[in-house]
Amino acid sequence: MKYVIVIPDGAADEPQRSLGGKTPLQSARLPNMDRVARTGVVGRTDNVPRPLTPASDVATLSLFGYDPLKVYTGRAPLEAAALGVTLGPNDWAVRCNLVHVADGQMRDFTSGHITSEEGHQLVAAVAKMLQLELVPGVGYRNLLVIRDEQAGLIGDDLTTQPPHDIPDKPIAGYLPRGSGGEIFNTLMVMSQPVLCYHPVNKARRAAGKRDATQIWLWGQGRAPRLTKFAELYGPRGAITSGVDLVRGVGVLLGWDRLDHPAVTDYLDNDYAKQAELAIEGLKTHDLVCVHVEAPDEASHEGKADKKVEALERIDRDIVGPLLEALPRFGDWRILVAPDHRTPLQTRAHSYGAVPFAIAGTGIEPAGQSAYDEDTGAESKFNFEPGYTLMKWFLGN
Repeated sequence: MKYVIVIPDGAADEPQRSLGGKTPLQSARLPNMDRVARTGVVGRTDNVPRPLTPASDVATLSLFGYDPLKVYTGRAPLEAAALGVTLGPNDWAVRCNLVHVADGQMRDFTSGHITSEEGHQLVAAVAKMLQLELVPGVGYRNLLVIRDEQAGLIGDDLTTQPPHDIPDKPIAGYLPRGSGGEIFNTLMVMSQPVLCYHPVNKARRAAGKRDATQIWLWGQGRAPRLTKFAELYGPRGAITSGVDLVRGVGVLLGWDRLDHPAVTDYLDNDYAKQAELAIEGLKTHDLVCVHVEAPDEASHEGKADKKVEALERIDRDIVGPLLEALPRFGDWRILVAPDHRTPLQTRAHSYGAVPFAIAGTGIEPAGQSAYDEDTGAESKFNFEPGYTLMKWFLGN
């Protein structure tokens, strides 16, 4: 049996006035996802248990069949795995965003979608000036590593805020608090002059682009201990994604990475290349996951038209080719499901169930005609907690 998981990140949403009262999933033309719905089943899965924060780290663990209440230790350690950073038992990994704060408000958590090349130069300057172990990642996403000898400066009571969940809000009410919070806040302030006068930021300002005004520290955690997916469920897996976080989860599960420079974390992603990588990966793996960040990014920017466009590209360039290719491998199943909700109205992740669609060998059609939130809400197929869906999908 071959299995494919397609994750349109943050696709689940609410009715939009700009879309005639429809959600992006309902407004988009999705003939291939609707085909999965017609020939299979649509249901709901709730991937983010309270009190954990609704985000891709928690939600993907759940979607992949792991109880996040038992295995989740923080976002940054998952990304560390993707970057090849080895964490000792007492080490901390901390997410380090390059952000644009103006007038005390979080104006852009991506610093104008700064490039990786630019970001790496800025991170190197901050690391040298502040004497920090900073690991450059993709674009605005980077890591701070705090090793054993300084680990005691941070406590389990430290709380931090994802910058993508406070768009255009004053940062004063969302600064780090608890053991280590004062240190985090000091480092964030100390990064400001380093970044302000850096040639990369000067060039961005001169070109009319948003610059990186400071670092933002959040998502701290220690190394998780996860049972390998093949040991837990059987299938040997691989994953394609433009996001270090999701790739890191895959690495920790023992999945191989299907990487390509054209696979990005934004709307410029090469969707067809991801389908090509997935189909090739099925030749040597039992399960392939295709994660696409674009719908989530469109929601963070509040752009309904771009979210619809991203969903249509996923349907046409990824789900369509996969449905055509899968029967060539014999028995097969496909799962289409977002990890979490990202409503356009709030531009932030939120709690709540998301719709999934499953079709393939052994799946009896349930008489549903479309893949969207309403169809999922009316379905008898309801998985809460969400991590129980994986076992059902695999037919165990």
